[in-house]
Amino acid sequence: MQQSNDWLRKHADGKSRCWWCGDDPLYVAYHDDEWGRPVHDDRRLYEKICLEGFQSGLSWLTILRKRENFRCAFADFDFEKVAAFTERDVARLLGDAGIVRHRGKIESTINNARRCIDLVNEVGSLDAFVWQFATQEREGDRATPPGLPSHTPSSTRLSKELKRRGWSFVGPTTMYAFMQSVGVVNDHLDGCWVR
Repeated sequence: MQQSNDWLRKHADGKSRCWWCGDDPLYVAYHDDEWGRPVHDDRRLYEKICLEGFQSGLSWLTILRKRENFRCAFADFDFEKVAAFTERDVARLLGDAGIVRHRGKIESTINNARRCIDLVNEVGSLDAFVWQFATQEREGDRATPPGLPSHTPSSTRLSKELKRRGWSFVGPTTMYAFMQSVGVVNDHLDGCWVR
């Protein structure tokens, strides 16, 4: 299917990409090398859930620019280490200008680490849990941006199940962004060289 030039950007390297990555080299590299690529490592999945929660209300590029700082601040998203964080760690993180200093999101990251340990003990891995929500069917017309939903039935189910297990900052829209970023769904537009 031919895409409108409004939704694909042709870059100097001759490759057409999804419009959202713009021209920022960091964002273009994220689009090309990471977004939509299947992730099966529990630590990286936990990281992405947390970072998507931090992104809520902000641009992803803001989070991407701070990602290394987040990794340092949160023990490289080793959820067993983060689960042991105390109120002293919360105070330390609230003073860290290298991350998004939002008490609710910081406390959520610690809470979700504890819930992640519970989930892994129950089902074996975060990977096995997350990928059960993958669907072979397109949920809506994702070929063009006006057809891109803010959430899907699968992201709503994932959100509800995580919330039932005590996770926070995991609403359906946040979980859809997470599913896109870790390759549970492939939302690179038709015509994008990565698709």
